[in-house]
Amino acid sequence: MRSFKTLALALVAPVAVSATAFCLTAGLAGALAVGVSGCFGSKVASPFDTMKTAPITLLRLQNFEPPQATTATASTAAIPPQIQQWITAGAAMLPPGLIPPNLIPGAAAAPVASTVPRFHNFPILGTAQVLDTKVHDEIIDILGHESNFVNPTTNCMYAEFGMGIAQPNGTNAEILISLSCGQVQAFNMAWPYTKTGLSPDTVKRIVAVFQKSFPG
Repeated sequence: MRSFKTLALALVAPVAVSATAFCLTAGLAGALAVGVSGCFGSKVASPFDTMKTAPITLLRLQNFEPPQATTATASTAAIPPQIQQWITAGAAMLPPGLIPPNLIPGAAAAPVASTVPRFHNFPILGTAQVLDTKVHDEIIDILGHESNFVNPTTNCMYAEFGMGIAQPNGTNAEILISLSCGQVQAFNMAWPYTKTGLSPDTVKRIVAVFQKSFPG
């Protein structure tokens, strides 16, 4: 006959495994729906394990600056093929407020003013401090697990999003995120993985994070 202790462990263990699996796969939408926070069911990779309470700044970026053109047709033709493909296939998943300017079909391209602040040379469209602990935990969970990244299929970098995360050494770990190129690029830190590409599920989770942080 199984002891009471054995039965108790048998009942509790599946719950723990399920919670871990949920944290790794549910993403921000699922975590927010059930009120889950601190979803660090598996070990978070360094250096992200030191950033679990660090201030995080999110940035919306303009991924492409069209050259001066006399017609909308000419400016559209100058858009890199990776972005054109993304506009056709992937940009539809973004809420209207997150689509970079000059990429909306039919809209006239406008040059970026020289006074606009930049993040690694990409014009900044907006910034937001991450104050929601669930969003913060989701960001660290995304960045802190190698399974969220794949081999990149392109070598371009047209960043729609950026992140700045405070580090114990006083500098910010800075990350460019390109949905159109399907990869990330890190600065001021050692990227812990050999892979920098974004899986489809990781893209969805990143979009959910920025949609939550830039409502409307």
